[in-house]
Amino acid sequence: MALLGIDFTCALESLRDGRAPDRDDCVLPLLSKLVGYCLIAASTTVKLPQILKIVKHGSARGLSMLSFELDVVGYTIALAYCLHKGLHFSAYGELVFLLIQSIILVAVIYYYSQPLGTKTWTKTLLYFALAPTILSGKVDPVLFEALYACQHAIFFCARVPQIWKNFTTKSTGQLSFLTIFMNFGGSLARVFTSIQEKAPTSVVLGSLRTVVTNGTILSQIMIYRKSHEEKGEKKVK
Repeated sequence: MALLGIDFTCALESLRDGRAPDRDDCVLPLLSKLVGYCLIAASTTVKLPQILKIVKHGSARGLSMLSFELDVVGYTIALAYCLHKGLHFSAYGELVFLLIQSIILVAVIYYYSQPLGTKTWTKTLLYFALAPTILSGKVDPVLFEALYACQHAIFFCARVPQIWKNFTTKSTGQLSFLTIFMNFGGSLARVFTSIQEKAPTSVVLGSLRTVVTNGTILSQIMIYRKSHEEKGEKKVK
């Protein structure tokens, strides 16, 4: 019995015979698929809190535009690579929704960061000119592997400007705690599913890198929020 690529046969047969399903050959692979689809479902709204927070306050204060632009580039390359490698949808499906939401998020940041210079418009046009080619996989295999290798550096560099900006200003501005928390939890779960789905080592390392960078930003939000609350209490007194 299979549903959405999830084979329940081993579990059902074991339960029918009155014995516990084998952990390595049945439970973990089944759990990996279920977690993967849960991640995909959660990813459909993961960046929505951040988008709504910017719109609500009418400001992109404290946000690093470069970080969010690099997110779009990184998700584009990661999605193209997973499609090219023929991985099961449960192993990468969230990238589809993360890419769409990231593009919307950048558009919202642009809107609240007027006026936009020629450099910004040039980057936008360049992205929409190259993205279809990359996503379709019409790239030399060697170049494609090089692009994916660069993708790790892109995602790392996407977080560094925001982490540094948070550190220097001792504030996380309009960063959404819920969005970062969901990203952190999702990256933890994706490490597990990537290993179970026997994804390439580069994919697993990418998930670990996401855990570290998102965990750092999450820590900053909690630390600086607490600091601001304490300052507010002192002023009231």
